Amino acid sequence: MRKKNKRVLFEQIEVLDAGAKGKTVAKAPDGRVIFLTNAVPGDVVDIRTTKKRKAYYEGVPTHFHQLSDKRTSPKCQHFGVCGGCKWQHMGYGHQLAYKQQEVTNNLVRIGHLELPMVSPILGSKKQYFYRNKMEFSFSSSRWLTLEEINSDQEIEDKDALGFHIPGMWDKILDIKQCHLQEDPSNAIRLSVKNFAVAHGLEFYNPRKQEGLLRTLMIRITSLGEVMVVIQFYKDAPKERELLLSFLEKEYPQLTSLQYVINPKGNDTIYDQEVVCFSGRDHIFEEMEGLQFKINAKSFYQTNSEQAYELYKITRDFAGLTGEELVYDLYTGTGTIAQFIAKKAKKVIGIESVPEAILDAKANAKHNNIDNTEFYVGDMKTVFNSQFLEEHGIPDVVITDPPRDGMHKLVVEQLLKVMPKQIVYVSCNSATQARDLALMKEKYTIEKVQPVDMFPQTHHVENIVLLRKKDAL
Repeated sequence: MRKKNKRVLFEQIEVLDAGAKGKTVAKAPDGRVIFLTNAVPGDVVDIRTTKKRKAYYEGVPTHFHQLSDKRTSPKCQHFGVCGGCKWQHMGYGHQLAYKQQEVTNNLVRIGHLELPMVSPILGSKKQYFYRNKMEFSFSSSRWLTLEEINSDQEIEDKDALGFHIPGMWDKILDIKQCHLQEDPSNAIRLSVKNFAVAHGLEFYNPRKQEGLLRTLMIRITSLGEVMVVIQFYKDAPKERELLLSFLEKEYPQLTSLQYVINPKGNDTIYDQEVVCFSGRDHIFEEMEGLQFKINAKSFYQTNSEQAYELYKITRDFAGLTGEELVYDLYTGTGTIAQFIAKKAKKVIGIESVPEAILDAKANAKHNNIDNTEFYVGDMKTVFNSQFLEEHGIPDVVITDPPRDGMHKLVVEQLLKVMPKQIVYVSCNSATQARDLALMKEKYTIEKVQPVDMFPQTHHVENIVLLRKKDAL
């Protein structure tokens, strides 16, 4: 039989640092590290461990003897239960400092890289209401608070429209107000929930896989265009028409109102048909006079204002004169490719998602950009010698891979091609450090610029400029 981990109580322990994934770090009397949730460096706390391993513990604070001067009051009533904004209790300046520290530590400790002076992290002007896309889940069996569980009262309102409890795929926290997306996001979500309850529309139960309403997506662009997409578990025309007609009438400012009928076990919509109920099947975002068409399945950076800053730095790092052939790896919907196109001779974008490439081509045509080309396929197989012979050897490569970083075959191909400059945009500096370590014999790191795209969270983007050593 497997032995259960015995919980240990440590008293008056100082929280020392911020760690990975939004946790903080303390030291147990036996020398082991303790990873904590809902604490801030500088707090002095009693700790109840929840997990014990050979090298570390995981735990939660049970009592605060001293509060850190880095603390601030969370704005959201759901803080501590909702996992969306784990750092709301830490002052924004301190958040930025720990994000900068994480980037530097990862590059040095994981990559063993020689770094220039790391530029100060670029903070976000908006610390709340900065997201242009939110996805909420319905549940007929919502997450109950400790107060509700311990009360003698019978719980009648069990429907929820909100976020998953961290680590619990079937538990949804009902959200009263979210501080991540501007109005009318909160109003739309609350209206949908109240209307559904009042009219007896069934909320989905993911464990039993039954019910009607699955998810609600809201996208809002800087141009004021609003898209709402409701996902239904089954085809119920009468109920669907009732809810969508209500939204169309209640929110005449909606640019796009769409729905999906998804009977699958999971709620991803990328392989599902999206049906337009009213308005357009897309909305537009704008950046430096360029317009980008966004549909229900499109990827677009979720902090529009900070994405503009990210792209400007990327373009500046690339140092384009108008004569360069640029490859944009993991181009997505071609946003970076089109943003830099006027400074380059030609830009070639590669992406594995066919719908994203269709968006990229449509956006380039809409923006009258004629020096971009986009190709679809798995990066490690498309970005090969034959492709390079056909399209030319790039002077500059911009790469913006997913969190897992670049496949080793992609890195190997870059080292064969040896472009003069590589601009590596990353949402995970740990995998970025791993990739950069593979290139350090051939490239020098010229610049490092962290960018905060997600205030109140531990996530941080990082941009690195690499220059070929014989080009120095």
